[in-house]
Amino acid sequence: MPQDPNDEPASVLLERLRGSNRQTTTRRLRARTKEPFSHPSLPGLMGWMAPERHLCAKLGMQLQQRGPSMAQVTTIGLDLAKRVFQVHGVDATGTVVVRRSLRRRQVLAFFAKLPSCLVGIEACATAHCWAREITKLGHDVRLIPPAYAKAYVRRNKNDPADAAAIWEAVSRPSMRFVAIKTEAQQAAAGIHKVRAMLVKQRTMLINTLRGLMAEFGIVVADGRQHVEELIAVLTDPAEARIAAPLHDGLMAIVDSLRSLEQRIERIEKQILGWGRSNPTCRHLTTIPGYGPILSSAMAAMVVEPTAFASARHFAASLGLVPRQDGTGGKVKLGPISKRGNGYLRRLLVNGAMSVLCSKRAKEDPWLMKLLASKPRKVAACALANKLARIGWGVMMRQEDFRSRRMISRTPDPSQPDAVLTALKTASRAPLAVTCGQS
Repeated sequence: MPQDPNDEPASVLLERLRGSNRQTTTRRLRARTKEPFSHPSLPGLMGWMAPERHLCAKLGMQLQQRGPSMAQVTTIGLDLAKRVFQVHGVDATGTVVVRRSLRRRQVLAFFAKLPSCLVGIEACATAHCWAREITKLGHDVRLIPPAYAKAYVRRNKNDPADAAAIWEAVSRPSMRFVAIKTEAQQAAAGIHKVRAMLVKQRTMLINTLRGLMAEFGIVVADGRQHVEELIAVLTDPAEARIAAPLHDGLMAIVDSLRSLEQRIERIEKQILGWGRSNPTCRHLTTIPGYGPILSSAMAAMVVEPTAFASARHFAASLGLVPRQDGTGGKVKLGPISKRGNGYLRRLLVNGAMSVLCSKRAKEDPWLMKLLASKPRKVAACALANKLARIGWGVMMRQEDFRSRRMISRTPDPSQPDAVLTALKTASRAPLAVTCGQS
């Protein structure tokens, strides 16, 4: 006579867990809660029934197969942060090998254990420092513009999704990368950021001084050179239009303004000293519209001009080209795109305005024609685009700027067919004059 399954002890049912139906066996075990639970492999557990998920894990359900080894990683997307970093590693077949977060102190130790692989990082804050350190460990590090990596983010934005998007972007054969800067190059570019911050603070103080004194009817002309007139009013003992509490506060602003002027002057001397020692900066200074600040900033921030296929690509990277918006074969051109480095773009526009305000604008036929048909600021943007393209050519050739007037048209006898070409040009000249007179 067959035995009733409900009369079987709990230990026998546990042994038959592999071959029996999982849900049926679990119901039987839960029904016999009065019988103490014991198992040879788990001594000491009496009178306690583990949940189903623990039974499956502890009592011998099939283990998951081990994933690919870390030695098979070929490409990694690294999402940077202040403290917690996200890693997304993939092997040669496209299988995800590692997806984990790292603390700041664990990053270098993690990459030191890996074989040489391709590492993609967004070109954001601290990216150049991490790129240099990881490169020392034998990896191929490439920096991706954040705008290019953002296009590969799927659905919600979080650290794992960002790391996966960086891996996807660095794997694209047509992706454009940012050159990794050395410590000296970063220091040369950083001093310009310090100057820009101090100039911004100086402008804020001047605007505050103008606004508060205008409330009492004291107004001067625009321009930084007219601020001394306001300071003269404040330092005049006979001037009583501003009450004592506000007068003391305005004098504190004047003291801060003078201190900022001294700091900016010291920093500009350091920038000029660096520019004299840099050959690229010396070549850029020969371009009309390029001052020492613009030349040093261009030489410090554009460390690899060969990354651009042409001068037009370089000007487009600075946002000095019209923004395109078109569909169905119809393209509409709008204002300049304002993409890329805004600091260089602003300096180029300022340099272009200085050229337009000089006598050179009256001597250049192209500028005269441009000013006759376009507003001055629109012409300044067009000239800034031209200055950017000229600067790219000077950096590529590593030679001084030569205008068309400086280029001699005298034929070189050493060049083949040079004399013959000059004779043909001279022979056509009388004919051209005759046709023009007729």
